[in-house]
Amino acid sequence: MFLGHFAVGFASKRLAPRTSLGSLLAAACFPDLLWPLLLLAGLEQVRIDPGNTAFTPLDFVSYPFSHSLLLVCVWAALLGAGYQAATHYRRGAVVLAMGVVSHWALDAATHRPDMPLVPWGGPRLGLGLWNSIPATLAVESAMFLAAVMLYQSGTRARDAIGKWGYASFLSVIVAIYLASLAGPPPPSVPALAWVALGLSLFLLWAAWFDRHREPVVAASGETNTR
Repeated sequence: MFLGHFAVGFASKRLAPRTSLGSLLAAACFPDLLWPLLLLAGLEQVRIDPGNTAFTPLDFVSYPFSHSLLLVCVWAALLGAGYQAATHYRRGAVVLAMGVVSHWALDAATHRPDMPLVPWGGPRLGLGLWNSIPATLAVESAMFLAAVMLYQSGTRARDAIGKWGYASFLSVIVAIYLASLAGPPPPSVPALAWVALGLSLFLLWAAWFDRHREPVVAASGETNTR
């Protein structure tokens, strides 16, 4: 899931308006930020297997450190605690932690049964939404559209960067999503990992345009100031 994780980040802005969108997206995508580094280090494994599911050519052989439920909860707690210590914004810390855990839940809905509960083996879960391209597109598109509408109605651009930086961001990630569906499988696992590392650039882009927007709808108990 790609747009679905981004949807969580955009929607989270309504819950923690003082937290940067870049941070919220980083939390929602956190396991996928770890994953390519662990692939390149040889600590996790993926196999390029066209037809593995209708939606993706990847066979997620082993990813216990980045995607097991237990360690995802550990990463969530650490990220939330670190953010709380740095900002003293408890609501933002809780929302970031929830965003990390949401990643596992969304992946469990889309993957075939390859999502580990614990890093040392045991059962794997997955509802297999990726076995249907139309269903995957419908679910992710609906999530993303709803989340973007929440973000857009809860913030307003202060300048051209806030307006056009945001609009171009949406256009590019949707284009990448559609291109990945229509394009060929990755040529190799290292190539896949290096491309996946490019996700961090989108987080910086989101943080950049979000700084040029201001919240107009505050979370409960907060003022709508930045």
